[in-house]
Parts: sequence; C-alpha cells; structure tokens
Amino acid sequence: MLFNTHTHLNSEQLFENRDLYIQNAIDRGVKYFTVVGYDLESSRLAVQIAHEYDFIYAAVGISPNDCKETTDEDLEAIEALAKDPEVVAVGEIGLDYYWDEASKEKQIDCFKKQLEIAKKLSLPVTIHARDAYEDTFDILSKSGVKGIMHCYSGSYEMALRFIKIGYYISLAGPVTFKNAKVPKRVAEGVDLNYLLVETDDPYLTPAPYRGKQNEPGNVYFVAQKIAELKGLSYEEVAKQTTENALKVFQLKK
Repeated sequence: MLFNTHTHLNSEQLFENRDLYIQNAIDRGVKYFTVVGYDLESSRLAVQIAHEYDFIYAAVGISPNDCKETTDEDLEAIEALAKDPEVVAVGEIGLDYYWDEASKEKQIDCFKKQLEIAKKLSLPVTIHARDAYEDTFDILSKSGVKGIMHCYSGSYEMALRFIKIGYYISLAGPVTFKNAKVPKRVAEGVDLNYLLVETDDPYLTPAPYRGKQNEPGNVYFVAQKIAELKGLSYEEVAKQTTENALKVFQLKK
C-alpha cells in the first residue's frame, strides 16, 4: 500500500490517459494519490481529478516557475479552490533560483501570499525549492505553516532543519539514480517517520525506466530503493510512508 504524495496527472502528458496511468499505479500497490497544481489551470484540473476518484486528493497552488504573471485575482482563485473538500494542501509553492523564470522578489511575494492562504485555511503546504533552501527555510520558519518538502534535493543536514520546523521529506526518482549520492544520504539518514514517497511525474523517472516518461505507479521503485538503502522491508517502508502521508494531509484511514 503506497501513497504517491505528488503526481501531475493534470499535466498535458498524462491528463488524457489518466485512467490508464491510475490503473497501472493501482496494479503496483498505490492506494492513494495527491494530484498537485502548479498554476491556476492545473490546480483546477487537480480538483477535477480528485472529484473523479475517492482515493485521489488535490493540492492547489502556483509554483515559483509559474508565478511571473500571477495577479491578486489569481491568488483569490487559488484560495477559492483550496476550500474544496477534496483539497488537502496548498502547493506546489516555493522558490526556484535555478530556472529564474520569475524574479526573486516576485517569487517571494507569491510564496508568502500562498502561505497565508494555507495558514488561513489550516492546510499543509507542498514546497518546491531549488537552489533556494536557505531563503525557503527562513520564510517557512516564520510562517507557522507545516507540510512537505517535495522532491527534496537538499542536503541531509538541511533536511533535519526542515523536519524540526514541521516538514516531511519527500523523495522521488533521483534516489534511484546510480550516482545520486545526496538523495541516497537523505534516504539513509532521515528517520522513516519523516519520509514520504512521490513521482513528480511526468518528470524524474526512476530506474529502471530512467529516460522514459514517468507515471504515478513508478513510486513503487522509489519506495523499493529507500527500503534497500535503509535495510528495511519494502512493506515497512510502504506502510510507514503511507501513514506519514495520511497524517500530513490530515486524512483518516
């Protein structure tokens, strides 16, 4: 039993054939999914998909790579979507200084405003951070909001700092990559009680399918690799990461 905490079944690559990808994932033991928005339209689609299946939930938000033209009206629309009963988080939101699609000032403004939405609605957040971990930590530590460090790529030491302020560490395909030493160190060192699994599909396809389009069912390989690295059974990793996800999303079994 797995909980894929971050899938983009709302993406152009997966949306039309979502029934097939969902069934493939179920066949690999995925019991729950969270479809995550990254702009206003994808957030609306995430909510739509969540209403189609009783085991799929939605997160809504505008990512740092998509916030360049974001208006206050867009953020009001995100807040309205976030009130839907199928929405379990605000996200993905955060900071990305690698791609620099929007200015740092615009990213920070959009980030802080969406954290306020999450706080107002008592929802956790799903955080996208790339080459911006210190600024992300500084903002989150003052926000009073808790949640998930999605597709975490930072150091083990930084992961421990995020855990201390109420964040779970979610690992994706890179933990399976042959030379990915940093995510492997995180998987080995972080207590299983603070780990989550995801795919971030259609990107970051794990081994053994690296190079092909990713899909939600491949979260199996992420959990399998974590179990191998920690010297635990696959079943133990699947069970605990699912319990962690149910807890962070405030869901009952």
